[in-house]
Amino acid sequence: IFGKLFDSNEKVIEKFKPIVEEINSLEEKTKKLKDEAFSRKTSELRERVSEGDPLELILPEAFALSREAARRTIGQRHFDVQLMAGIVLANGKIAEQKTGEGKTLSAVPALYLNSLTGKSVHLVTVNDYLARRDAGWMGPIFRLLGLSVSSLINEESFIYDPDFTDKAWDYRLSHLKPVTRKEAYEADVIYGINSEFGFDYLRDNMAQGLDEVVQKGHPFAIVDEVDSVLIDEARTPHII
Repeated sequence: IFGKLFDSNEKVIEKFKPIVEEINSLEEKTKKLKDEAFSRKTSELRERVSEGDPLELILPEAFALSREAARRTIGQRHFDVQLMAGIVLANGKIAEQKTGEGKTLSAVPALYLNSLTGKSVHLVTVNDYLARRDAGWMGPIFRLLGLSVSSLINEESFIYDPDFTDKAWDYRLSHLKPVTRKEAYEADVIYGINSEFGFDYLRDNMAQGLDEVVQKGHPFAIVDEVDSVLIDEARTPHII
């Protein structure tokens, strides 16, 4: 049984290796882009998606753009294994990474790729600190790519704004500007805790009018600590 399981993993990895090689082949070309070209590239890719190009076709260029944006803004370049994890996530599968292997960075290309549909994408995490930290930390990457980023925690919402500064002890939190929950859901990429996404869904179903509804649909989400969120904590019901 275990032999079959590991064989299956190897087959998936072998299938995705050529995609990683294609992403790598675009790296030098992407490095030559000026900063202002990234948001234009995002608009071009969105137009291609709206005209019918599948995300699988867009994936190599989107991943190459997000990798260069990360290198240029926060000084972190995706390793091949992180690109592999991103491809796995973009294909709706579970990627296992150990602590310190860069899960936060691995999620960025998959989030960026799916945001090209023009719909908001969600990153579901397990606590307030991660929801705020990751939005602030990855915020410069998405900003360069022409996307907005927000964060949802208990009874508070924030949007990444490089011009806003706070006295937060962690520099990754200092550019998170408080906004309404509805404004937070207007962002392209939304980081939040599982319970807040769940309660907002329930509250939207109790809304008296469309103007009170905050969520804009559920086209794509990446779940961090998937075993905790979808198994351990899933046993606790959300009750209003």
